[in-house]
Formats: sequence, C-alpha cells, structure tokens
Amino acid sequence: MRRFRFASWCIVFALASAACSPKADLAVFGRIWTGDSATPWAGAVAVRGDTIIALGDSTEIARLVGRGTERLDNGSDLVVPGFIDDHVHLFSGGFQLTSVDLKDADSPEELVRRVREHVSRLGPGEWMTGGDWDHERWPGTMLPDRSWIDSVTPRNPVFLSRYDGHMWLANSLALAAAGLDRSAREIPGGEIIRRRDGELTGVLKDEAGDPVFTAIPAPGPARLDSALARAMRHAASLGVTGLVSVTTSWPEIAALHRAEAAGTLTFRVANYVPLSQWRSAADTLRARGPGNDWIRTAGVKGVVDGSLGSTTALFDDPYLDAPRSRGLFTTPEDSLRQWIGAADSAGLHVVVHAIGDRANGVLLDIFDSVATAHGPRDRRFRVEHAQHLRPADIPRFAALGVIASMQPYHAVDDGRWAAKRIGGRIRTTYAFRSLLDAGARLVFGSDWTVAPLDPVQGIQAAVTRQTLDGRHPEGWVPDEKISVEEALRAYTVHNAYAVFAEASRGRLAPGLLADLALLDRDLFRVAPPALGEARVRATVVGGRVVFRR
Repeated sequence: MRRFRFASWCIVFALASAACSPKADLAVFGRIWTGDSATPWAGAVAVRGDTIIALGDSTEIARLVGRGTERLDNGSDLVVPGFIDDHVHLFSGGFQLTSVDLKDADSPEELVRRVREHVSRLGPGEWMTGGDWDHERWPGTMLPDRSWIDSVTPRNPVFLSRYDGHMWLANSLALAAAGLDRSAREIPGGEIIRRRDGELTGVLKDEAGDPVFTAIPAPGPARLDSALARAMRHAASLGVTGLVSVTTSWPEIAALHRAEAAGTLTFRVANYVPLSQWRSAADTLRARGPGNDWIRTAGVKGVVDGSLGSTTALFDDPYLDAPRSRGLFTTPEDSLRQWIGAADSAGLHVVVHAIGDRANGVLLDIFDSVATAHGPRDRRFRVEHAQHLRPADIPRFAALGVIASMQPYHAVDDGRWAAKRIGGRIRTTYAFRSLLDAGARLVFGSDWTVAPLDPVQGIQAAVTRQTLDGRHPEGWVPDEKISVEEALRAYTVHNAYAVFAEASRGRLAPGLLADLALLDRDLFRVAPPALGEARVRATVVGGRVVFRR
C-alpha cells in the first residue's frame, strides 16, 4: 500500500511541476530529425525565447504548451534543423531576383527577346546586369556576341553573366564605358574573346571582366537594403536559416548590420571578404571580434581558377573540346601562397575556390604548407567547390582536416555536358561518396545564383545524381551518390561546423538556437526522384516564425 501511495504522489508531483513550470513560447510537432546522433528523432520541440528548451514525444512537450504558446503542427511530415547554405553570392542573388532571367533561355533568339523586354523597363543609361545565360542550352552551343543585343539596348550598358559567374557578355556601350576595344591587351587571369578580325565579341572570361565591373556604378545603401530584403524573403520560403556569403563587400556587410539593428534580419550570415583584402579583414577582426550568432565576419575567400563551363578551370591535362587550353590561374600562385599564409597568421578563416584537378591539388599543397609552417590550430580550411579531383587528392582532405564545400546541384547541371570537356576525368567529379568514405567532412551549398537556393533540390541531386536533361535516370557517375541523411547532415550539422557555429546551431537539442524548417513531406519516406518536390511549410529562426505557407 505504501508503494502505491508513493508512486501516486510521484505522478501527481510530476504533473504539478509540469503544470507550474514556465510554458514554451513556441511548440513544434511533427516527425523531427534532430541531427543529433545521440537522439536522432523526436515528436516535438519546445522553444522559449530564441532557444530550444526541450525535445521529446508529443505528450511530453504538450505539457509545456500554455495559453500563450504558439503551436506549429506538422503532422507526420518532417521537421529538420534550419538549412544552412554554405556558399552563396548573397547580394547578387537579391539583385538577380528582379533582373532579367536567362538561365532557361534555350536559344539566342530567346535571350534577345528577354533582354529587349527587360531593358524596356529601365531608364536611359541604367545598367542591366545579371542574367545567368547558359550557352550549353543553345543549338551548337556557340558563345554569344554583342551584336545580338546591341540593337535592342541602344541606351543602356549591358553586362550579362553566364550562370557560373566566370564569363560575361558586354554590349558595346558597356565595353566603351570600361575602355575596352580591339586594342585592349589580354588581362592576366582572364581571357578576352575576339572575332577573326580582332574586334571584341563582348565575351569576357574571369579577370578580363574586371574593367567592366569597375565601370558599373556601385549600389547605394537603399538598393543594397532592398536586395537584402528580397533575398531574406526568398531564403525564408526555402527553409534557409543560415548561409555563407562569399566575396562579400564592406558596404554589403554594413547592410546586414542595418537589418540586424532594425530587427529585420531573418537568417544568420557568415561573411567572407576577398582574400586580397585580408589586411582590412584582420583589422576588423581585431577591432570587433568575429561577430555574434547573427553576423560573423572573420574570414576571407580566395579563388584559384575559373569554371568548367567557361573552360577556365585549371586542369593537369587539356580540355578535350579546347585542346590548346588547360584552364588558368585567376590569381597568381605566388599571390595565393602569400595571401593565404598572411590571412592564416592573422587568425582569419580561409576558404578558397578551386574547380579543376590541378587547382585543387595546388590548393591542398598550399594549405598543407601553411599549416605546417604556422603550427597546429583549429583553422578549418575549406575548398570551395572541390569539383574535379585527382584520385590521390581525395584522401588528403581528411588527412589535412580540410573541409570539402560542395554544391550538389552543379553535378546534375554540369553532368549534361561535362564529359565532352574532360572525358574520363568525370569519374572523380563531384566525388561526394568517395570523400565521405575517405573520412572527409562534406558541406553543401548552392552557389546561388549559379544554382537554385532551394536545399531540397540540392538533396535530390546528391541522392539521385539524375541530370537535368533526364539522360541519366540511374545517376551520373552513380557510385558517388549519398543517402538522404548524409545530405541533410551536409546542409545542417556539418555546415554549422564549417563556420565555427556547431555549439549553437545545426542540430536540434536543448540549449541550442531554435532554427527549424517544416517540410510538407518526409524526405526519408519518399521516392528519391521526388525529393525535389518537397516544399517548406514554415521556417523558424531564433524561435520566430519568419515564413509560413
């Protein structure tokens, strides 16, 4: 009898304690994948302020629901830690959302039609930028020429990017503004494409685009603020609660701080300024520290080479379809070594773009030599893209502690035509599986606007490797497929680690920040080809619902 009375008293006490304890501000119910290996699944999560206070089954968390608790019920569908995108061009993305969209223009005629339509909405002298054209979609895959667009843009300078951001089409007004004509000398780290008579076609590759960029008027604070607002709305609709903004300018960072001060920032941002500006980045780090949970500015981003689509990615062997070229260094190798070493000495986080197999090998060598010279510390070097690797370099990522920062959507995009560029070298292209099996830490992003910001499309690409043209139903280089859980980890847990934020986010656990994404289906239970059809029902950042469908 005493045992019964004691047990009954314990139950009453527990219920009373729950009833009297402070209630949650937000409670989320669903099939919750936490990203925490110790407790991978839960039925609900409770949030107070910006922090998770409890996870458990729905009955346990229901005890923390009071009159003032906001409740999100996702049924049996998936809830995950908020997605983190490890590589975006943030403000370019915000501007592109209102620029001409050429990504799916499947002919030169369609490109011209869209340019004509968009320029009609611009004032005289106003620049048209962005675009993201893809000549691989066009019959014959010829490069564009300024003559295509000069007649429809007589009053406006135009500088249209190829979607990889390594090649541009300038009209005659833009070339004139940049002081470029047939007498222009080649620019180190880039290439000026010319007609047979020596006249410029308007196509500029990599560093050859710099004179035009210099001529484009810099956007003022109001334009930067509006571009950021558009980017935030877009990211929230996709469950993106954190991102890495690469090659960010100081005026763009100022716009982020304005949004934070106004309380309107709806994602967390890690900024990386150009590697060449390592001194100013080091000065900022010393003066202000790395930042906070919303804005971190403690890193620099360098570039070794160009891109595969522009035939400027740096390879050991020539391109099959451009046999005179092996690609190029967009930054001189000696400058890379000097700047990376200096930035590392200053305590900055160094991340560097490398696409071709030679570029990746050279960068790993530099990382190795810098770490050896400067001694052990938690530096978390990252290779941005790591697309085409020598087989011998794959195990070096884990051995050197270098993070592979990759963009899975690129694989299903480039897979339409990559073999004509590099042939059998595709066997170690976008080597997700091989890198994981070798013990490397793999993180995922989009490279927006090069690819869609939507993480579920990236997950589908990593899991299926089905190319956009439908020609590889079993997957392009299928041995490099990974699982849904591995892809989710690359977009959450590992991405938080990649920006030194693993102690506060990337997982769902008590004491961590309440960043969540609620999906309209369970990614673990749908057919892999349908993964990309998932949509976000709601996005929570710091306990605040910033999007709901």
